[in-house]
Amino acid sequence: MSRERSIIERISSENVKWLELQFMDLPGYIHSVHISSRLLSPKWFSEGVSKLDGSSVRGFTEINESDLRLIPVEDTYATLPWLLSGAKVGRFICTIGLSMNKGRLEYDSRLVAENLEAYLSSKGLTGYVGAEIEFFVFDSVKIRVNSYVQYIEINSPESPVSDNGYPYIEKRSYYIPAPLDTLADYRARVSHVLEENFGIEVDVHHHEVASTGHIEINMKYSTPVNSCDNILTLKYVSRRVAAEYGLYPTFMPKPLFSDDGSGFHVHISIWKDTQNLFYDPNDDYAEISQYARYFIGGLIEHGRSLSAIVSPTVNSYKRLIPGYEAPVYLAWSKGNRSAAIRVPVYKARDQYKRIEYRPPDPSVNPYLAVTAIFAAGLDGVKRKIEPGDPVDKNIYKLSKRERRELGIKELPGSLTEALEELKSDMDFLKPFFSQPLIDKYIELKFEEARRINTFPSPIEFKEYFNL
Repeated sequence: MSRERSIIERISSENVKWLELQFMDLPGYIHSVHISSRLLSPKWFSEGVSKLDGSSVRGFTEINESDLRLIPVEDTYATLPWLLSGAKVGRFICTIGLSMNKGRLEYDSRLVAENLEAYLSSKGLTGYVGAEIEFFVFDSVKIRVNSYVQYIEINSPESPVSDNGYPYIEKRSYYIPAPLDTLADYRARVSHVLEENFGIEVDVHHHEVASTGHIEINMKYSTPVNSCDNILTLKYVSRRVAAEYGLYPTFMPKPLFSDDGSGFHVHISIWKDTQNLFYDPNDDYAEISQYARYFIGGLIEHGRSLSAIVSPTVNSYKRLIPGYEAPVYLAWSKGNRSAAIRVPVYKARDQYKRIEYRPPDPSVNPYLAVTAIFAAGLDGVKRKIEPGDPVDKNIYKLSKRERRELGIKELPGSLTEALEELKSDMDFLKPFFSQPLIDKYIELKFEEARRINTFPSPIEFKEYFNL
């Protein structure tokens, strides 16, 4: 029996009434539509479902070419634990097809990650990605923004200004236990749904550094496309579970100005059959190979332009400042979290050696971000770019002169600056990203930065009102 027929029989035997078809737009927002399961046929998996107006999705198509198709990916099927008006619901992640069966939409970000996997496979290689996703979960959030009112109020029992009796201190909540950790049950529920309903293994979940509902969930490593699918699923599940608890999660990088922000730390390795190309047990420094060093060299070489994709919002650059455990400097080291690229060294003779790229945050489109990180590293391998000497000092405490002498570059200070860097350094992306997609992404993000930067903020009123 074909995989498609097997899924259709499962949906029928489980009495699933509705199918939720999900996809991600170019900036990284999740969209979905519910379609009756009685319409399901094997042709869906090749021809798709003609139910998408591409002109209503940011980064897809114009109004004169709006008819697109949702093509369910059979391996992403899951029966959801939530009912829709009492009826069972199943979920597919979809790719985006052009009308008249003319192939894939080039602005479909999942296609970018598929291109990466195809490239690696053509070289006899397999890439692996481990994702550490940090985010905040609040009890309530009140937001009002217009020309006359700008108002944000965040409530959490873990807030330092909460009157629940526990003395929370900013930047000192890493690994706190329950009952101080008020979100342990929520994280466990999210992890349970991911494992039981979606087959996604969760390795670790814990409270993070910030004082107010800051958590981290780490999923088991997988191949690039599957890891990105898992991140989409995590974001979806975290919000559905939060609704059960009356909570509000956010993946914006820096919701609290005086506390740590949220990162999306990406762990990467590349294998050829059973050989980890990043591992060299004879390397005295960190047991990494020359191949891995070239990969790191590519990340450093392209780090400033890469920032436009892995730190893709105006808010991202409010996280990327010294003093809040966010990497600002393009350097590498073993076990040094002040460097953008870290080589974990928890144990010796570790054949699962990997590198960790720390600048990304969870506001990314994961398909674009993961692929761009691989693209930068693979360009380093292709061009044999040396990363320079590792920096084992606390880079935050180095003077500008010391950093200059060590050749340490700094990440851009704003989304606009990062986009300008990407405009002048994009060729490393082109094996996987089409030029029209890059151009559209830059256009969307420049407009986003322009629009947000035109709004005066409350802190500007506080600083300048009495001038």
